[in-house]
Amino acid sequence: MIGELLPGTVVVVEAYGDEGTDAPLYPEEAEVVARAVDKRRREFTAVRSCARRAMKKLGVPPRPVLPGERGAPGWPDGLAGSMTHCAGYCAAALVRTADLASLGIDAEVRGPLPEGVLSSVALPGEAERIGRLALERPGVHWDRLLFSAKEAVYKAWFPLTGKWLDFMEADIELFTEPGDGSDTGGSGSAGAAFGGSGASVRGGFRAALLVPGPWVGDRRLDHFDGRWTVEGGLVATAVAVPHG
Repeated sequence: MIGELLPGTVVVVEAYGDEGTDAPLYPEEAEVVARAVDKRRREFTAVRSCARRAMKKLGVPPRPVLPGERGAPGWPDGLAGSMTHCAGYCAAALVRTADLASLGIDAEVRGPLPEGVLSSVALPGEAERIGRLALERPGVHWDRLLFSAKEAVYKAWFPLTGKWLDFMEADIELFTEPGDGSDTGGSGSAGAAFGGSGASVRGGFRAALLVPGPWVGDRRLDHFDGRWTVEGGLVATAVAVPHG
């Protein structure tokens, strides 16, 4: 699912349900979640299992993936990556830094944001735009999609800057891809895993950075571009930051 949102150079490994939740951890990883509740420990384990499978596909020996500053995962030299997990799903995406400067992924269970959350994550213009989108495509929870896109943007931003990016410091415009939304079954693996609830819809987004962006090579970025999908019971977003 997420792999279809990213360039072919990116390796994405996904897991559904309890897959990978009993995979072995390195001692230093086990220490991180030694006092965590069971749900946190299982998510932590499953997504790291995905990450090590992705490393293997790239020909990189498996190694611990430890949370660093602000929880950002630490990757082997020469790799950039991102991880995400939500109820019943997790994924890791890895790429060689020769191919991409950074990337970010996020997945959420499909459904509206809790009451009162949108005002804390959306700029007035964003709220107005997703209101219009909701009239055009009421089957998509645009508030949840906007939240997910902001998460993916932050995950791509932080490795390039080492700085926090507030929800209000990126102005995201979401759009649908022409011709999408005709599949009503959620027929992919996500649709099967989540009961095929609702239509599959795809699109893209542009995140205009409202603070000075990171330097990538000899250019300073003023925006990130990303893609999104709503498939089965999941919402997923991805950002890939090229070098050129």
